[in-house]
Amino acid sequence: MAEDPLLSVKDIVVDFKTRYGNARVLDHVTLDVNSGEILGIVGESGCGKSMTALSIMGLVPNPPGKVTSGSIKIDGMELVGMDVDRLRQIRGKDIGMIFQEPMTSLNPVFTVGEQIAESVRLHENARPKAAMDRAVEMLAAVEIPEAETRAKAYPHQLSGGMRQRVMIAMALACRPKVLIADEPTTALDATVQAQIFDLLQDLQEETGTAIILITHDMGAIAELADTVAVMYAGRVVEKGTVDAVLSAPQHPYTKGLITCVPHLEPDPPVERHELMEIPGVVPALTELGKGCAFAPRCGEAIEKCSGEKPRLLATGDAHVTACWVAQQERAQ
Repeated sequence: MAEDPLLSVKDIVVDFKTRYGNARVLDHVTLDVNSGEILGIVGESGCGKSMTALSIMGLVPNPPGKVTSGSIKIDGMELVGMDVDRLRQIRGKDIGMIFQEPMTSLNPVFTVGEQIAESVRLHENARPKAAMDRAVEMLAAVEIPEAETRAKAYPHQLSGGMRQRVMIAMALACRPKVLIADEPTTALDATVQAQIFDLLQDLQEETGTAIILITHDMGAIAELADTVAVMYAGRVVEKGTVDAVLSAPQHPYTKGLITCVPHLEPDPPVERHELMEIPGVVPALTELGKGCAFAPRCGEAIEKCSGEKPRLLATGDAHVTACWVAQQERAQ
């Protein structure tokens, strides 16, 4: 009998009321994450990646947003509709999150050590000294040099890479079962990005924490993730193991994201090809038609694509795709 996933997101729908009408930000999103697994969520800006994370954390801004249906469970415990005070106990302790912008996420008037220690005091009822000792321990764990001294520093006294490491330390301070990393390398240079990804992978292997990595970087997905979900316009359009999805992508959008990744020139050099791009932009969520949202940008679209939304169906082992063309090809 298969073991139940640590985190189970089933058919989550999130609607926002706007001056232009109702915007369905998440449209029946379903995801599972097992203990010790890294799930990558990839897609362009505005596709629903961060809103999925906020839904899991119970942080959808209300108003104007609301989780209108679906289920989110961690270890079998339902989070949708849970009392706010109980949710606060779960955030940080059972589910941690690294937010996109460390400079705006950290409080500028408290030292970084105090901000990490606060979480430990709140969730573990620790004494101030024990909490600060844990803060120093976590700063050392994320490879910040002179951790005891750095714990007394304010966010503006640290570099962008160090602030991001502080955010990771804060998220892991109470040893959560699930860690959500929402584009954890935004605005960092390539060298620091690689260090942060290596750090996340090392910490995941040491602690067994399940990680949800939200990114627009297919290279990061290929390097770090075990499974991947591709999102477009609030829907999961393709999902499966990283090997299955990257080696045989079925959805035209996934194919486009992969071909957009630049490659270093091989040695010896071969004929240089023009870097591909996906034409158009993600549509406004208040203007989605009744068909596939990607159809206006898709070079493979057929008549059915504009008239009916495709459902996620198997297009391979451990691989599902919401695409009429892919399903038609598989049926032949």
